[in-house]
Amino acid sequence: MLEALQQRELKKKRSGRPAALSLGDQLLLTLEFWREYRTFFHMGQAWGLDETTVQRTIERVEDALLASGQFTLPGKRVLKDETQVWAAVLVDVTEIPCERPQKNRRHGTAARKSATP
Repeated sequence: MLEALQQRELKKKRSGRPAALSLGDQLLLTLEFWREYRTFFHMGQAWGLDETTVQRTIERVEDALLASGQFTLPGKRVLKDETQVWAAVLVDVTEIPCERPQKNRRHGTAARKSATP
């Protein structure tokens, strides 16, 4: 991963202001974000950076890793080409009548009968 970041740095045409963190620290910051998935604010507090700097750094590292082509996931076609056995499960979901208290002619329901003295 660090080699992919170094390759991106070599391809940059304009220099500009130097980054607040070294490439290794930028990678470590990104990996820490992926593992813990904390907010940018809290990551910035831990690293002593502003939250927008943390966000831009993580986005820059992610873009560099994706552009390298070494860290991409296989596409849908690769997953479809695999021979996979599917199993079907049938569940009977017919309706059943609700159980309700029995009606009593004298007091209306059985619940009222037991409540009266």
